[in-house]
Amino acid sequence: MTNAIDRMFNLHQTALSMRGYRSQVLASNIVNADTPGYQARDVDFKAALTEAAGARAEQQVTLVKTSPQHMSVGGLQGGAAAAQAPLVYRNVTQASIDNNTVDVNVERAQFADNAMRYEASLTFINSRIKGLLSAIQG
Repeated sequence: MTNAIDRMFNLHQTALSMRGYRSQVLASNIVNADTPGYQARDVDFKAALTEAAGARAEQQVTLVKTSPQHMSVGGLQGGAAAAQAPLVYRNVTQASIDNNTVDVNVERAQFADNAMRYEASLTFINSRIKGLLSAIQG
C-alpha cells in the first residue's frame, strides 16, 4: 500500500521540487538585472522532470538501519532531483550595451507563471489527499 501511495505522489513531489528550484533561478535573474554581463538562465522543466522521473524509477536509495523498527525508503527525495536540473541560457529578446540578457518583464511573467503552476500542483495534491482521507474514513 505504501508503494502505491508513494508512486501516486512521486511525480508531484518531483514537480514541486523542480518548480521551487526554478523560482530560485528566476529570482536570481531578476536580482541580477543590472549586473553587467549576467546571462539570464532558466530550467528546462520538461527535460528536468523527465530525467528526474527516469532516475527515480531506476535508482533506489539504501539507508543504514540501526534498529529493525526503522522504516524502509525506496526512492530519491525530490530535492536531489532539483539539484541536478540542468540550467539553460535564455534567448536574448533585447540587446543591451553591457551584455546583460535579463529582461525584467519576461522574468516577472515567467516567475508569476511558475508560481501559479506551483500552486496548481499543491491544489491537486491536496485534493488527492482529501480523496484518500475520505476513502479511509468512509
